[in-house]
Amino acid sequence: MKRVLPGPRPGFFSGSGAHFRRDQLGFYEACAREYGDVVETRMGPFRILLIYHPDAIEELLVTRNRDFIKSPGVRLLRPLLGDGLLLSEGQTWLRQRRLMQPAFHRQRIAGYGDVMSAFTERHIAGWQVGATVDVHAEMMALTQAIVGKTLFDADVSGDAHDATQAAKVLAEDFGARLRSFRMVPLWFPTPRNLRSRRAVRRLDGVVDRIIAERVASHADRGDLLSMLVQAQDADDGTRMSARQLRDEVMTIYIAGHETTAVALSWAWYLLAQHPDADAQLAEEVRDVLGGRAPAVADLPRLKYAEMVIMESLRLYPPAYGLGRQATTASEIAGQRVGRGDIFIVPTWVIHRDRRSFEEPESFRPERWAKGLAQSLPRFAYFPFGGGPRQCIGNGFALMEAVLILAAVAQRFRLSLVAGQRIVPTPYVTLRPEPGIRVQLARRS
Repeated sequence: MKRVLPGPRPGFFSGSGAHFRRDQLGFYEACAREYGDVVETRMGPFRILLIYHPDAIEELLVTRNRDFIKSPGVRLLRPLLGDGLLLSEGQTWLRQRRLMQPAFHRQRIAGYGDVMSAFTERHIAGWQVGATVDVHAEMMALTQAIVGKTLFDADVSGDAHDATQAAKVLAEDFGARLRSFRMVPLWFPTPRNLRSRRAVRRLDGVVDRIIAERVASHADRGDLLSMLVQAQDADDGTRMSARQLRDEVMTIYIAGHETTAVALSWAWYLLAQHPDADAQLAEEVRDVLGGRAPAVADLPRLKYAEMVIMESLRLYPPAYGLGRQATTASEIAGQRVGRGDIFIVPTWVIHRDRRSFEEPESFRPERWAKGLAQSLPRFAYFPFGGGPRQCIGNGFALMEAVLILAAVAQRFRLSLVAGQRIVPTPYVTLRPEPGIRVQLARRS
């Protein structure tokens, strides 16, 4: 299709491709700044359209969502996640979404709160005043343990270190493939491919153990794993295949802990840089909790804690961009779309748009105090995506993040270790690299 929209010079070794590989977030920012709300370029064989306006995003994700599937970039996760909920399409996705939805209903999620709080208290009981820790690694280990217990009734705490290292290998591989548009098949024995295959096997070991223990027990524990193990297709009565069961458990295990861990990591980073906000959070937690562990019943009163999480998700959205690919000729924002065209929605930029947010680069949790979320266009702020493919666990993640934030802030003040350079790095999620080292002080 002939190029009709403004955008950077196409190219793989130069132009837009080179800029994207060198600085993905900076490329998104430059496109918005220089070319406007709908930008066109080419990378490799693909026509790429970047969209920044909430109305156009709603067209893509809601109004015309049936014309699109997940983008080739996201589908690079298939060797790990298979045909799980994140990557499946059509009737497979619809059947699995309906099957899993009850595990994430509001009342069911509320029942997970005691586990979230208890696991957090147990985790931070091992922290020592004056010690230095990587708070990103700590949040990854904690959220893994929580998702394992709440959704699978499994103890994965012993797997946390190996699983985290394996996930990091795969995240780095995903980032490299995404930036280079390099589609070397995983069976080809390059050093990176061999590392990735070993990492997938390590994670498979964790997931296979979780499933095998449940199947062997014949127990219905009323959790998500029991729903999956016992699921039958309503149309033909067949049970979910072993491969489909593995894919769904792997998807929930990975997606169910990483996004929350990343959001909390950035929240601690921001609070450490803004002592006034940290002090306000500590005051709220002291007033509401009075020294005891947080509970679900406290959430309506932990308003500032929730605002801290919302602001962290605005400035450092774990899902820093969304991708879709057209399956048919369509139209978005008045522009013709051809089959195979790829859309990128750079959440990182949209969450920092001056048209929606005053002082968009500033960390101001209080901006959410007076109904800002309700006054914004639907797709000016969307940390969990939107439309039919919105994250199934958004309520779970938000509750977990607030409870963890409150529990930790009540006992500790986290200060950044001097001299470190922390870079928001777009892998599968927006990870802080090479981690966030903090010193622990007792909260007075």
